[in-house]
Amino acid sequence: MKKFVSLFSAAILGGLFSIFLFNKLFPQKEQIVVHEQGMPISTVDGGIAPELPYAPADFVAASSKSLDAVVHVKTIVEGNDQYTDPWMQFFFGYGNQQRPKRSQVGSGSGVLLSEDGYIVTNNHVIEGANSVEITLNNKKTFQANVVGRDPATDLAVLKIDGKNLPYLEFANSNAVQVGEWVLAVGNPFNLNSTVTAGIISAKARDINILRSDSRNGLPPIESFLQTDAAVNPGNSGGALVNTKGELVGINAAIKSNTGSYTGYSFAIPSNIAAKVVNDLKDFGTVQRAFIGVSIRDIDNELALSQGIDDLNGIYIQETTKGGAAENVGIKKGDIIRKVGEYEVSDVPSLQEKLSSYRPGDKVLIGIQRGEEEKEFLIELKNRFGEVALVDDASSKLKNELAASFEIVSKAELKALGLESGVRVKELGRGKLLESGVREGFVISKIDNNRIYSESDVYDLLEGRKGGVLVEGKYADGTEGYYGFGMP
Repeated sequence: MKKFVSLFSAAILGGLFSIFLFNKLFPQKEQIVVHEQGMPISTVDGGIAPELPYAPADFVAASSKSLDAVVHVKTIVEGNDQYTDPWMQFFFGYGNQQRPKRSQVGSGSGVLLSEDGYIVTNNHVIEGANSVEITLNNKKTFQANVVGRDPATDLAVLKIDGKNLPYLEFANSNAVQVGEWVLAVGNPFNLNSTVTAGIISAKARDINILRSDSRNGLPPIESFLQTDAAVNPGNSGGALVNTKGELVGINAAIKSNTGSYTGYSFAIPSNIAAKVVNDLKDFGTVQRAFIGVSIRDIDNELALSQGIDDLNGIYIQETTKGGAAENVGIKKGDIIRKVGEYEVSDVPSLQEKLSSYRPGDKVLIGIQRGEEEKEFLIELKNRFGEVALVDDASSKLKNELAASFEIVSKAELKALGLESGVRVKELGRGKLLESGVREGFVISKIDNNRIYSESDVYDLLEGRKGGVLVEGKYADGTEGYYGFGMP
């Protein structure tokens, strides 16, 4: 019996010693658990666990302000669908049939921007729609008119007839910081008025999803705000707001292998959206401003070949002849560091900053040239190389012709035996090229009307319907007569 008690006591003492030794070698801290906000958690080592890095009250206020201003956009696309009937093809040699008229219904989001019913959404939400229906958070529905759209930024403006509607105001997206909390508000999977939270993960992201605007040739602008707020199909066109309930972006895309949210979402910055919205409302087309350069990001290979120490900035590969940059002395090999007061580190950030300007605006461009830092005051031009604003009608006409023109001297006209004319300087894919005109052709008449300037070309063709006859001469004296139709 005594032997058993001794063994039992020894076992207990051994166990206690093992526990003591384990705690000394591997000290344990108390696990942090969910707690009431503002109530710190004490830990074994006397430290205080940090409070949550956000204030839920801010989220509630921002959500409350945003929900009523974010609308559900429903689109209807109607049309006949051609298909091949294999049995008709086999027995009768033809098989193209027309299915009965059918409708496809799409869904997305939009943001009210004024109390009288202007709405911004994504172009891809409403593109090709025969009708657009807007449902407010209070379940009221309206038919919307498309004011304008811009595929190059994936934005569109709608208008409904309403009064005293709730709306959001644009914030300055230049002031948005990485790590800042934001809310995504929209209608994912037809779940009306859904709010998710996240942070700004990155700025000026280029994910190569947008396309040029085929109607006017404008190149795409991609300078997205990247967030980890959950965004899914149906969120497109919805609001990205800060904790004040201000609009910092328009949700546009997700990066996913599944088609659903997997951790990354992208929004168009509010400064780009605000400019596009105002242009579409005021002019019916976007007033894009250009500095007249061919550019690229600076990578390690370029930096080594050109002796560049700082990889931030945008390298100028070429300047456009007669462009805004060349006119003030900016050269090939210069590096753009600033636009106005803002530093730019890559092509997307440069595009974002320039997108807030219109042709005719003047802006200081900060340049690094070798060891020197220089500033140039540039008067920005439109895509046609002019400082004037572009109206929608003239924009369409110029894109249809896809040509640039230059003045012909009196001596050249005399040598060609012409009394008037303008030379075709450059040709793109358009009416003139398709009709057979080549660069260098001097247009002397259009429909027997003499041409004295470039504006004469557009004045004669604007609003024109039907066939057009263009005549003139090449530098070697060869006469040319070309015809094309205007829609």
